[in-house]
Amino acid sequence: MTNQWLIMPVAIPAMTAALLVLAMRYSLAGQRIVSVAATALQFAVAIGLYILASGGEPQVYHLGNWPAPFGIVLVLDRLASIMLLLAGLLAIGVVLAALGEWDKRGRHFHALFQFQMLGLNGAFLTGDLFNLFVFFEVLLIASYGLMLHGGGPQRLKAGFHYIAINLIGSTVFLFAVGTIYAVTGTLNMADLAVKVPQIAAPNQALLATGAVLLLTVFAIKSAAVPLHWWLPPTYGSTSPPAAALFAIMTKVGAYSIIRVYTLIFGADAGPLAGVATPWLLPAGIVTLVLGTVGVIASRSLLDLVCHSLIASMGTLLIAIGLASAAGFAAALYYALQSTIASAALFLLAGLLTQGREGRSRVERVPQQAMLFAGFYFLLAIAVVGMPPLAGFIGKLLILDAGRAAFHTTAVWPAILITSLFMIAGFARTGMQIFWNSPRDAKLTHAAPMLPTLVIAAMIITVAALSVFAGPVMDDMTATAEQLLTPQRYIAAVLRPRIAANLPGE
Repeated sequence: MTNQWLIMPVAIPAMTAALLVLAMRYSLAGQRIVSVAATALQFAVAIGLYILASGGEPQVYHLGNWPAPFGIVLVLDRLASIMLLLAGLLAIGVVLAALGEWDKRGRHFHALFQFQMLGLNGAFLTGDLFNLFVFFEVLLIASYGLMLHGGGPQRLKAGFHYIAINLIGSTVFLFAVGTIYAVTGTLNMADLAVKVPQIAAPNQALLATGAVLLLTVFAIKSAAVPLHWWLPPTYGSTSPPAAALFAIMTKVGAYSIIRVYTLIFGADAGPLAGVATPWLLPAGIVTLVLGTVGVIASRSLLDLVCHSLIASMGTLLIAIGLASAAGFAAALYYALQSTIASAALFLLAGLLTQGREGRSRVERVPQQAMLFAGFYFLLAIAVVGMPPLAGFIGKLLILDAGRAAFHTTAVWPAILITSLFMIAGFARTGMQIFWNSPRDAKLTHAAPMLPTLVIAAMIITVAALSVFAGPVMDDMTATAEQLLTPQRYIAAVLRPRIAANLPGE
């Protein structure tokens, strides 16, 4: 049965963005009120959809009431609901942090922000590969505007590289989608899950090529090595709220990997089962190692945060590459805390630095220096993975999943050794900021209140993930089990036109 609520995470930001552009473009105060209200409403809807998905039965919305695979469908399962909830939680914090200072440094911040949420929510809900491409383009176009918001030569230079790499990624995405459609005649994910195991042997190599091309696109979005070079200059040059929101964009790539390679190319895909698995674990280890090298070599706080985000993506890809229920559950838990902690670090860096030209050192230290030192310490141990915060629990879960999957010799040294080096990198940067700042940079101004409160709330959220790790992991485990048994997803999308020989039935 079609659930009408599934369209709301897409409809709300789309209508809000249009309203802001067409009717409120000259009223910043009005834009702020509407944007905050719309973002809060999206978060409330995400909570409701999360509760709905916890029942275990996937929900489907058929746009135009066209049945799948002929029409466009939005699908809500446990994984989609978790990502919607994470995006909504992050968005409400970012939009509040942007008020009063960062959103007035250029035009149309709130409209671009809502378009970004449209792309994110749509990517998490879509049940069609081509519409995944469409929503990718929506969020990327919005991110171009957010990245350049406020102007400046450094942002323009970084924006050129960001646009170039994503245009390449979009082109490869189209080639991949075209190849898969040429072989299967469909792009609906549930329909692909039925048809991929039935592909004749002469066409399997072509279909595998499309699958690998898709993996390349998702690796670009995930900032996996060697396709990671665009992230530090891009995230390090934009405004802190934009960078904080961008912390979830790499998770869109990780989400797409999980979705496509468990549903379409999962265990029931016949000869193409696990086509991405041999690549993910090595890519995750290399990404983690080189991200950690970047943390050690960083000469500014923003560079440190950017490279720590790359390292966290490496850890996440390692967990996904284990291709087990324990690995996916650990990956989802780790993704929650790392996204929130990274976003808080970007906001904190914005309060400690100019965030424009001359990023090599802290140029102004606010009067709340002691408070921010505490924030930095807590966020550092969350990102590095030290007890007692959720980063430690997340890495511990990944280590345990690696042991269960007989990958101890590869996973354990990579995570433990890089964690040690990341501790050194964060400690060195913290000492440079709070102990060795220039004399004329100390206690020069009072930092804005709203961003400070948002950072505190994000730290509390990370701490809550630690305190309630048991119930959260129960939900993550149920989500992983649903991913590895996709028959209900396929049946919900293709009903009533379900083939009698569903994979695994």
